[in-house]
Amino acid sequence: MRFAFPGMLALVVLVPVAGLWWTFLRARREKALCKITLNVPKSHGSSFQSAAILSGLVLCLFAASRPQWGRTLEKTISRSRNVVVAIDVSRSMLAEDVRPNRLERAKADVADLIDSLDGDRCALVAFRRTGVAICPLTTDRGYLRGALEQMSPESAPRGETDLGAAIRASLDALDPAADDHNAVIMISDGGDLRGEALQAAALAKKRGVPIFTVGIGDPRSGASIPSEDGRGVMRHQGSEVKVKLEEAALKAIAEASSGRYVPLATAGTAETTLGAIYRRFLRQVAAKEQSEEERRAAERYQFFLVPGILLLIIGAALSRGRFRACADGAMRH
Repeated sequence: MRFAFPGMLALVVLVPVAGLWWTFLRARREKALCKITLNVPKSHGSSFQSAAILSGLVLCLFAASRPQWGRTLEKTISRSRNVVVAIDVSRSMLAEDVRPNRLERAKADVADLIDSLDGDRCALVAFRRTGVAICPLTTDRGYLRGALEQMSPESAPRGETDLGAAIRASLDALDPAADDHNAVIMISDGGDLRGEALQAAALAKKRGVPIFTVGIGDPRSGASIPSEDGRGVMRHQGSEVKVKLEEAALKAIAEASSGRYVPLATAGTAETTLGAIYRRFLRQVAAKEQSEEERRAAERYQFFLVPGILLLIIGAALSRGRFRACADGAMRH
């Protein structure tokens, strides 16, 4: 046996103390009456009344501590959506036209999205040449944040960025049986060097999974990419490599999948965070009722509460009878 509120048991100890104090006061009152009159009416039910009330209090306090033993199956029904967040971790995401850089800004906003899930399940995919599932669908926000913090350019295989592979990996992370409750958020600077994204987006539309693309970076001017050794910027044939946000591919993916393209502003505001985007757009995705069974400790307080209340009622009824008897005795004398 275990108790949900074991602290309530401490009050049970006070009941006998209260009973003794009650008995003392009653004896003192009867002694005082004896000095006034020789015939003090005896209350034959007073002892039983006291026992009933004290026993009732003990049982009610015991019930208040919520005793539990055994296990029971409880079915809970919740409404939830499934969303996969695919994050571009290619080296172009290290450009610093967004502070501190594109990748870190994306991670910060995904953390904001995680706080907005409200029971929805989320998975994380990192992609470069291919997409890699970093975290499966879960409602565990701590687990999601831990996986998110570890995400870096080394989280996915090196190679040319393939948005199509990212979409396919995201779809693989979703249960096809629940596609009317599924969605994908893709965060990227739009660099697609394979050209297979539209075919993958068409597959997502066929399954009924909208893709919400989020563009990050400056679409007007290019930004330098830090070199792998961290001693400068990346160069190709002696020239500095600069990348800018390429919105065309992201817009096309969103349109092909019946999703929406949302540019993530370079200066973060409450309206452009991923949490705000999620609440504004992904809440349109239908919520699915999920039924889950969980084994929990069985509550047994009712076995003590019901007899405790009955004893208190009996004690109250005896009290009224005793007062009536005392009044009649006083009138006779």
